[in-house]
Amino acid sequence: MDFISKNFRGVLFCFALAVPATYLGKLFPVIGAPVFAILFGLLVAFWNRPAFFQPGIQFTAKKILQYSIILLGFGMNLFEILAVGSQSLAIIIATISTALIVAFVLSKVMNIERDIATLVGVGSSICGGSAIAAAAPVIRASDKDIAQSISVIFLFNVVAAFLFPALGDMLGFTDTGFGMWAGTAINDTSSVVAAGQTWASAHGSDTALNYATIVKLTRTLAIIPICLGLAYITGKTKNTASDVKITSIFPMFILYFVLAAVVNTLVGSSVPFLAELPSVGKFMIAMAMAAIGLNTNLVSLVKSGGKPILLGLICWICIALVSIGMQHVLGIW
Repeated sequence: MDFISKNFRGVLFCFALAVPATYLGKLFPVIGAPVFAILFGLLVAFWNRPAFFQPGIQFTAKKILQYSIILLGFGMNLFEILAVGSQSLAIIIATISTALIVAFVLSKVMNIERDIATLVGVGSSICGGSAIAAAAPVIRASDKDIAQSISVIFLFNVVAAFLFPALGDMLGFTDTGFGMWAGTAINDTSSVVAAGQTWASAHGSDTALNYATIVKLTRTLAIIPICLGLAYITGKTKNTASDVKITSIFPMFILYFVLAAVVNTLVGSSVPFLAELPSVGKFMIAMAMAAIGLNTNLVSLVKSGGKPILLGLICWICIALVSIGMQHVLGIW
């Protein structure tokens, strides 16, 4: 009961924003429900809302987003996940390496504090705020550095949700190509699924959404080796890889996503109820994007620091270009 009383108002608030966003998303599929949801959230964020909304908004932005991805698994085939995940490995390795190298080099060139550069590089290359949260205790980053790096990543998450579907159309991506691009080039899981759903709504096929989700979750698993590597190489901590608990950094919702796909692969066609769960997941994505919009203060983000924002921008551009280049080399797009 304490959990419900603490969170239900914020969750209901996000639900209320997701309803008109979903309706408008159906009327204007080229924009999509996630974009409308984050727009509503950004606009309402200027309202000085009561503090009792915040726990539920935080819960929606993190947990309901994860639940939505698990529900998407009920619309996917396990063999498709394995095929797409293995196909994307080379691109994922290339983009992660690019972001980490660019962040390291620019931290020297631009004289950016090492912890911020590390966190922005990790957040840009793997999975945004989640990667930052996992890596921060490993390098013992300060609260200020964590907040600043997460703010930078959030800024580009918002931009990605608006920009990527439009850019994908301009560049002539196929559904598969766009899904691969979004899954490897957008920072955070929330914006990946939002961009994928917007593309899917506009093009009448869930292929891009499914590809983007699978690729992104495959990419998220890089949290584990990256955190173990940081535990070894960071000079200012006494951590070793043995100090890092895998259970604390492994994103368990990925396992549940795979299990949902296993269930769908085995019995999905014989259980009509399961076929409805991905649609519920899509609505929950809109709820999560509304929550992210509510938690985003664009004015504060821009004021948080020019150099980290420039670092995040350059990392993001490099990742996007490397992803496109690797798709051409591998003949995917």
